[in-house]
Amino acid sequence: MSDTPQAGPVPQDTQTLTTDEKATAGPPQAEGGKKKAARSASLWSDAWYDLRRRPMFIFSLILIAILLVMSFWPSLFTSIDPLDARTCELSTARQGPSPGHLFGRDSQGCDVYARTIYGAKNSIIIGVTTTVITALVGGLLGLIAGTRGGLTDTITSRITEVFFAIPAILGALLITATFRGADLGIWLVVIALSVLAWPMTFRIMRAAVLTARGQDFVLAARALGAGQSRIMFKHLLPNAVAPVIVVATINLGVFIAAEAALSFLGVGVQSPDISWGLMIADARARFLEAPLPLVFPAVFLSVTVLAFIMMGDAVRDALDPKLR
Repeated sequence: MSDTPQAGPVPQDTQTLTTDEKATAGPPQAEGGKKKAARSASLWSDAWYDLRRRPMFIFSLILIAILLVMSFWPSLFTSIDPLDARTCELSTARQGPSPGHLFGRDSQGCDVYARTIYGAKNSIIIGVTTTVITALVGGLLGLIAGTRGGLTDTITSRITEVFFAIPAILGALLITATFRGADLGIWLVVIALSVLAWPMTFRIMRAAVLTARGQDFVLAARALGAGQSRIMFKHLLPNAVAPVIVVATINLGVFIAAEAALSFLGVGVQSPDISWGLMIADARARFLEAPLPLVFPAVFLSVTVLAFIMMGDAVRDALDPKLR
């Protein structure tokens, strides 16, 4: 008689436990798979998921948020209004840091800290406005040229090459110096920078559209009878706008630095308006005697430009699948 144990029926409680474990194990895996699929459903959702996990993006976003609040609500950071001449005292000119005046005073006896806070507004407005204009103008022209091709593409490309042949700072100096008497304020700087900067966005958008134009989904849309406008805005634009967003984010910091350079050269923002470049220009003559009026706006300018460039780098890495 064999001693091998015979297989008997599995106890009811064991069957129930096994069934419950399978039922419990199933849904979380399916739910996790659904979440992963939902996250990878589009380029933008996947990019946003990646950006939220990048310390460089979070750090730059916090800096930019502080700068924006400082630009539009400067009274939250200082109770002194530097635009009021009564807050400046010549008897305290070039005085060092003291209680109530963290950064000291400039050559006119004005509070350097308050002027630095208020100077952010013009710099941010010029940078953001120039970025929006160049992205819209260059992006739209690049989209049209890349989609239509032929004579339209040839003409716009040749015009773009003419603008590329003009040195940026020299061209901006010429425009601002020529129309300085038009009393346009900070908008003259915006116009000068926009006129010279849109060709870069045009080339990037055109190249992206030419790449997307030969894809199967565009050919399928044409085969189904879609019009050129629908193909342009429905199929090509969403698939070509990512590199333009990256370049626009980086250029925002570049435009802020360019405004500071023009103000430093005396053709940008003019007194009584305040900008970091203008403050640096006013303080350079007495830098060895009183360095703080130059150092603090220069530090704020550098941090602002760095924040936007860091954000642009993070966005570029998130939108480019080759860099993941």
